[in-house]
Amino acid sequence: MKTRYALWLNFLMVILVLILSACTGEAEPTVNPELETPESESVSPPTSQLDPAPKTTRPEADSFELMTADGNQSMEAVLKQGEGFSLYVFEKFAFDETAGRLSLSSNPDYYVDIEPLPSDYDLTQLEAEGEEELSAVGKVSDYSGELVEHPLGFAELYLQASGEEGISDYMVWKSEAGDTFLFRLHNPKGEEASAFAGPVLVSLSTVQSDT
Repeated sequence: MKTRYALWLNFLMVILVLILSACTGEAEPTVNPELETPESESVSPPTSQLDPAPKTTRPEADSFELMTADGNQSMEAVLKQGEGFSLYVFEKFAFDETAGRLSLSSNPDYYVDIEPLPSDYDLTQLEAEGEEELSAVGKVSDYSGELVEHPLGFAELYLQASGEEGISDYMVWKSEAGDTFLFRLHNPKGEEASAFAGPVLVSLSTVQSDT
């Protein structure tokens, strides 16, 4: 009887040992290495987000449609650099980059002065200054707003005075990029008046800030 009891006890001990071994020998759960991100590795944004697109540069020369005595003609203009801005200038015109003055090469009395305006410009003050400046030329007319069939298209301020010596314009114009400029244009009476007015207005419509 004792022998049978001892055998039964040994059998139970063996089973207990096997059960304990099976429990302690379970494999630990594994993690898919493809789902892990090393601590030292950081996710970088695409290169296109790090490096802004380079600013588009304008071609050195371009062609524009001009109304002439012979009808519409395509004429080439060359890019000129001023103080903080650039514009296209046609043949027979000269540009003084320091003064910001575009003039007729054959007669510098035909000219326009180009002045970049700060972002906080005071339109009311500019209008008062323009009226005072043009009053010395003659009666001042206001053509501000939309300019039908005009190269500039729209002007926040467009004052014009005509007198015995010719026509003078005082314009505040904003480019498509949102940069604002002041144009003071002098077009004396004479044979060259028409040759000056058409091309110079097209050139002014190409003025663009460099900043």
